[in-house]
Amino acid sequence: MEAPQQVQPSKLADYFEVLTKAVFQSGMSWKVVEAKWPGFRAAFHDFDPATVAGFSPDDVDRLCADPRIIRNRRKVEATVANAETMLAVDREYGGFANYLRAHGGFDATAADLKKRFKFVGDLAAYYLLYVVGEPVPPHEEWMATRGVTLERRRPPSTASLPRPRGR
Repeated sequence: MEAPQQVQPSKLADYFEVLTKAVFQSGMSWKVVEAKWPGFRAAFHDFDPATVAGFSPDDVDRLCADPRIIRNRRKVEATVANAETMLAVDREYGGFANYLRAHGGFDATAADLKKRFKFVGDLAAYYLLYVVGEPVPPHEEWMATRGVTLERRRPPSTASLPRPRGR
């Protein structure tokens, strides 16, 4: 599997777009998310966090009916809440990059991202930090610390299952 493309964020919307992609990729095929991403950009107003933070319940309903995006209500609502949080963090730290660098390292930063933002777990935090160019541990080592290997798992053998009677 190829690593995701890194970006050099120049505005808050760049960070918000990466965060939102991490949220929607959770539990989904990354190919499906990638195929729908142009629709996401349009539906979420180029990921302008101030615009998205101002979405009303009617806007959320509209998005949940929009076939251009993945219509998961909880993730759409999380995206609106994450826009509000990102704006607050940006104000508090004088920039989102300052926030990302204020924790003393990857583990502390990832823990704070998971605490503050909705639908952000270990992998989403790693993805966000990697894609925006913040220091992260090597992926294989990081995965191994979580008990995950990159080897493809073979399906269980059916040879040991009992055969149906009457055949």
